[in-house]
Amino acid sequence: GKDRIIFATKEDHETPSSAELVADDPDDPYEEQGLILPNGDINWNCPCLGGMASGPCGEQFKSAFSCFHYSKEEIKGSDCVDQFRAMQECMQKYPDLYPQEDENDEKSTKDLEAASMEASAAKEEKGSS
Repeated sequence: GKDRIIFATKEDHETPSSAELVADDPDDPYEEQGLILPNGDINWNCPCLGGMASGPCGEQFKSAFSCFHYSKEEIKGSDCVDQFRAMQECMQKYPDLYPQEDENDEKSTKDLEAASMEASAAKEEKGSS
């Protein structure tokens, strides 16, 4: 398949490396620019995106994020619902790569509802005695 195993001998490790390190290019337009480049474009290579722009849902992420970034609507991004829905649907297909927080939120909401009901019942008991 996609993986390849390479065995290194003791001799391989004794030979000095011939790899050349490339010095940082101060003119590299993506180096240390942050999320938005000086020309206003999105820097898809920004580490701040946490790899979201690549992977199985990278294109959906780029579409949704671009729509939001360039949105001129009064409520920014309100014209991007379809793109964000497509991104979410894609991410739901890969729960190991994109963990859903909804499950935890739903559980904590149920816990809060249960605690609230218990507190109400306790108040009623105190009031009726």
